[in-house]
Amino acid sequence: MSEEILINVTPPETRVAVIENGVLQELVIERFLQKGLVGNIYKGEVCRVLPGMQAAFVDIGLQRAAFLHLSDFSGREKESKDSENIEDFLREGQKIIVQVTKDPLGSKGARLTTEISIPSRYQVYMPYATNSGVSQRIECESERARLRACIEAYQEKHQSGGFIARTAAECVEEVILFSDMTFLTKLWESILEKIKNSKPKALIHEDLPLSIRTLRDLYKDGIEKVRVDSRETFQKLCDFAAVFVPEIVPVIEHYTGERPVFDIYNVEDEITRALERKVKLKSGGHLVFDQTEAMTTVDVNTGGYVGGRNLEETIFKTNLEAAQTICRQLRLRNLGGIIIIDFIDMQSEEHKRQVLSALQRHLDRDHAKTKITEVSSLGLVEMTRKRTRESLEHILCEPCCACGGRGVLKTAETICLEIFREIIREVKQYNVQNILVLASNEVVEMLLDEEADMLADLEMFLGVAIKFRSEAQYNQEQYDVVLL
Repeated sequence: MSEEILINVTPPETRVAVIENGVLQELVIERFLQKGLVGNIYKGEVCRVLPGMQAAFVDIGLQRAAFLHLSDFSGREKESKDSENIEDFLREGQKIIVQVTKDPLGSKGARLTTEISIPSRYQVYMPYATNSGVSQRIECESERARLRACIEAYQEKHQSGGFIARTAAECVEEVILFSDMTFLTKLWESILEKIKNSKPKALIHEDLPLSIRTLRDLYKDGIEKVRVDSRETFQKLCDFAAVFVPEIVPVIEHYTGERPVFDIYNVEDEITRALERKVKLKSGGHLVFDQTEAMTTVDVNTGGYVGGRNLEETIFKTNLEAAQTICRQLRLRNLGGIIIIDFIDMQSEEHKRQVLSALQRHLDRDHAKTKITEVSSLGLVEMTRKRTRESLEHILCEPCCACGGRGVLKTAETICLEIFREIIREVKQYNVQNILVLASNEVVEMLLDEEADMLADLEMFLGVAIKFRSEAQYNQEQYDVVLL
């Protein structure tokens, strides 16, 4: 499988596209005015304690106060770990060092933790922890034991906090791992100095920019090229790689082609399609994605696919193709939280097992943590996907000004009837002889054409003259009844 990473840099934003076999699989966007906060460390001030929720709101200098739950608070002593009262640990006005684990999403503030962790290419350093571990993606037991022994050797010598060996640490020499851990401990010492000299609500430590985080978090063995269209960013990436991952310097390339870098694999078209509800399958079937605040639902349909043998075989093949496409779309759209997948009903237990197996296999390539359940009695598959930043739709789009994000508008006929009721209400309340109705062109045309007879009867019944004026700026649901 060929893989590439494309980095498009402009002053307002940086975009990173992960390409597998010529197809866009993942897209990360960071805008200068809306930079992600995950990983940032702040000196916060507790502004409100909520005993009923066992949580607190912490002011870290953002527009909305951030949220800290008791389960994310590491300041409890061992003997008091069973305490369930957050008031035993936090009070209003208290200064506290916190780290952002989730960006503000929708109307919710950022999610915080006091369990500080600082990532590098090969390790995650936890200065307040005493235990260490190895990434679960490293499956070789001998390699896991080697990495664990390497960490323990460093801890015995330096008496530092805890470390977690990342997937990229697999088969890396101990000298490099020791150097990586030394860098992290020194970085933490510099952060401690900033904490001493900073005021409340101040940013103490900011995570790396997206372009460099891409090398740290997304790069893995097998990626053939990392193309970046900015010379300045290209130089920064080379400098970073030369220090921390020198083996990947040769794959970093400054793209100077005449076509935009994202046009190489039609990334712009893929982004446009990723914002649509319906996703077509090669077989002729299609998926329908509906994203709400509570959850995301995915409906699988056979569409125009009629199959070649029988109905059960047609359904099975459509579901198998859908499982692969769903996993790609979840990554591309960055959909998280609760996800409900409505596969086409299957009678065969073996087919259900194979579809779930295919879904899990494709999800294993996802960087985000996922969990899926068995097919329910209603034929639904429930899953969760960790969400740490806004979805692609929320970054690139805003609610429709006409429908307010509902996705539907009242019909012109419905608005006509609403106008009739409003006219009756106004005439009964006020003694008027003339009324002017301002509405959209579609509504006015219907009032003067299809509803003309009803309009004439209304004028005769109320004894008023009703005039209409079309307003080009009104959407179909907007209207005003003016008394003359």
